[in-house]
Amino acid sequence: MSDLNIIQMILVVLVAFLAGMEGILDEFQFHQPLVACTLIGLVTGNLTAGIMLGGSLQMIALGWANIGAAVAPDAALASVAAAIILVLGGQGSAGIPSAIAIAIPLAVAGLFLTMIVRTLAVPIVHMMDAAAEEGNFRKIEVLQILAICMQGVRIAIPAGALLFIPAPVVRGALESMPAWLTDGMAIGGGMVVAVGYALVINMMASREVWPFFILGFVIAALSEITLIGLGAIGVAFALIYLHLSKVGGSSNGGGGGNSGDPLGDILNDY
Repeated sequence: MSDLNIIQMILVVLVAFLAGMEGILDEFQFHQPLVACTLIGLVTGNLTAGIMLGGSLQMIALGWANIGAAVAPDAALASVAAAIILVLGGQGSAGIPSAIAIAIPLAVAGLFLTMIVRTLAVPIVHMMDAAAEEGNFRKIEVLQILAICMQGVRIAIPAGALLFIPAPVVRGALESMPAWLTDGMAIGGGMVVAVGYALVINMMASREVWPFFILGFVIAALSEITLIGLGAIGVAFALIYLHLSKVGGSSNGGGGGNSGDPLGDILNDY
């Protein structure tokens, strides 16, 4: 069994359960790597390592998206399992590359688990249809909660199983991973991060916000500025942008047709 006490193990399984449900609900974003890894790091006393791992995986997960019938890799299982392995490995932030190397195949394995759960949910849907014909709304709600809890169990069971692996075994497995594997996964993860950045910039970029992107990348290179300072600068930039947008809108008679962003113009028209 791992070095975690029973309370920590229960909290880890609870976080895993919430992450599994949020992978479907998308309401509180517990399945996002930055949130899930941070919470597991918090409940296990490894907050710094959890935040660092979550940030690294989050940049990779930015490039994961559902396209048509193709489902993206499971960020919930990747986040939870990688964070648990990082904690059990006892390497701190030094074990992040190894945890990421394990997280990628686990994200693909999560697709198989969600396929099983979705298949099991088909009879529940038919039961909900029958309850709807009867006008039994209470039964529909109960079945809905049951189906969502199945998604939570999909992540909670693997997380609980990982917790029963002895910490020395996990530590030995991580240390035995060859450098070419961990370095290769780190390089591949960095390439996927670039794709994630490109998706975000492609979605947000317009003629008005490009100067802020440039300033952000330049300021991020200044290592003397803390994360709190970067956040304060980001808030200041947002306030400046909102003020300039308001001034620009009033100067052209309140119209939003001169923004230079066709999609923004369409949204402003509505």
